[in-house]
Amino acid sequence: MEQHRTRPAQHGPRRDTAPGPPQQPKPSRSPKPPLPPQAGRAAGGGVARSARPARPAGAPQRRPVPPPAARRLPNPRLTGLGGGLFCGLLMLALGLLTEALFGGSQTVYGVLFLPVCVLTAVWLREGDLLTAPIVVPIAFALGLTPIADDGLMGLVTGLATQAGWLYGGTLVAGLIVIVRRVRRVRMVNRRAARNRPARG
Repeated sequence: MEQHRTRPAQHGPRRDTAPGPPQQPKPSRSPKPPLPPQAGRAAGGGVARSARPARPAGAPQRRPVPPPAARRLPNPRLTGLGGGLFCGLLMLALGLLTEALFGGSQTVYGVLFLPVCVLTAVWLREGDLLTAPIVVPIAFALGLTPIADDGLMGLVTGLATQAGWLYGGTLVAGLIVIVRRVRRVRMVNRRAARNRPARG
């Protein structure tokens, strides 16, 4: 029997294929210079914004904290009894302070009486506004006790000589009470007008 001869495997290029032209190496592209931080942020601004997690719908929004200058001053609301105690004790303390520092000057005491009247009329609550013109003269007489000489007669003499400050402070407190009362009535009327149903 005839045996087929096997050709040895030829390593290398075939002879029957014609060699093509030599391939030229492709020019290497130079890497782009890195962008500066600002340019990178500007270029990728859209991606950065989209990458932020969205706030859920039910999450509470944070309110900006107001500066200290914009915060309101304390605005307490005193009852009639509280306003009387506040005004009386404060005027008694001012009377003792006037006796110690200013030699019992009733003029200085009268000047200090005016801001106390203002604070009393402003800090009283709405239901006890009418007590301000009543407690203010009583507090004036109470604070005048350390300054007055000769006991009761000195107190009566001091009230008579300082009647201008007494009437002035009482008048200031009464005016503040009237203004607050009028504003309260107007506010109530506006709310009633808004809640009133419109007639067809």
